[in-house]
Amino acid sequence: MKFLLFTFVGVVHLFSLNSGKAIYKNDNSQRTFQEIKEEVARYGDVAKAIINLAVYGKAQNRSYERLALLVDTVGPRPSGSKSLEKAIQIMYQNLQEDGLENVHLEPVKIPHWERGEESAVMLEPRIHKMAILGLGSSIGTPPEGITAEVLVVTSFEELQRRAREARGKIVVYNQPYVNYSKTVQYRVQGAVEAAKVGALASLIRSVASFSVYSPHTGIQEYQDGVPKIPTACITVEDAEMMSRMASRGNRIVIQLKMGAKNYPDADSFNTVAEIIGSKYPEQVVLVSGHLDSWDVGQGAMDDGGGAFISWEALSLIKDLGLRPKRTLRLVLWTAEEQGGIGGFQYYQSHKENISNYSLVMESDEGTFLPSGLQFTGSEKARAIMEEVMTLLQPVNITQVFRAGEGTDINFWIQAGVPVDQNLTSPAFI
Repeated sequence: MKFLLFTFVGVVHLFSLNSGKAIYKNDNSQRTFQEIKEEVARYGDVAKAIINLAVYGKAQNRSYERLALLVDTVGPRPSGSKSLEKAIQIMYQNLQEDGLENVHLEPVKIPHWERGEESAVMLEPRIHKMAILGLGSSIGTPPEGITAEVLVVTSFEELQRRAREARGKIVVYNQPYVNYSKTVQYRVQGAVEAAKVGALASLIRSVASFSVYSPHTGIQEYQDGVPKIPTACITVEDAEMMSRMASRGNRIVIQLKMGAKNYPDADSFNTVAEIIGSKYPEQVVLVSGHLDSWDVGQGAMDDGGGAFISWEALSLIKDLGLRPKRTLRLVLWTAEEQGGIGGFQYYQSHKENISNYSLVMESDEGTFLPSGLQFTGSEKARAIMEEVMTLLQPVNITQVFRAGEGTDINFWIQAGVPVDQNLTSPAFI
């Protein structure tokens, strides 16, 4: 039902809110909050029509079936791969066949990294083959691998305290999971911090609240002036085991082999489609998700689901014969997993028109049962969003939380655009 959030919030902004960043004032130049509140309430029948079509009508399960066809047909879609470009071309055709307007592709240069063969084997204090996943943009090891003693730490602070011990070793991070935004810094920065103290490689406990012996991949970042070392994620179980071994004084030795390679940037595209506004076509409400994925899964959740519920928002409005005052724009980003490359290049191309963006939304935190929207912005804007969310009372999705963000749309926040977000799908006003 997350596409309902996208559709409802989009519809109300498309049809009712004022242009520009001013929302309401107590003078003759803008409507009062009470007037806006009353206008939002008038969309109750539209909201019910969308709910009926999406939940009970012919659109029931449509986005799921569309997504299943893509991921079953194409599979994983890593940045720079032929499969990602195949998915982009399929979506370009799908959006045209859906009857959407101004369907086009916007060129983007994106990173191309491949993991190759990889393995990690504990040689001491016993033989143990470990499950690993190299991190995006990591360099590989020499063909013979790296065999070295391990230093286990639980934080960057501990690494600094034990910097002399780290030289010539493989640093293993067994950081506790606090939350994703805090803990992911070990994945992103772990190799750089280990390299600064002379480590040969780094292995990071997967950033996850629980594990079934499953390593998690993701992007990591090197830093200019700091040696590049191979880096990969290991399972929570293996990180905990080595921490226990180290606490007993055991000497731990690992042989790490990684065939990862970075290739020249590849040509790709952001995929765009619209329903053009009838009164203010230059003003834009943007909904989005990213088409790329990592190479070790089909990307159905991250972020096929987000991309397809964004498409569904436009489909529902089109199927109901609604013509918004403002343009509703769908963008399917490329190369989000490599650090929001598609989102950044889109922002660079369109930032001169930033005042025309009324709302920018991205779904990229999983397509679970939603409970509301996250919001970052003025209290006046929050008050309007709370009114908008009352339209979702029939499906009990009415809460407005704080602190919204999203990799592909953080650039708009940094430029001063107020923000709101689905609890599991970022959205910005």
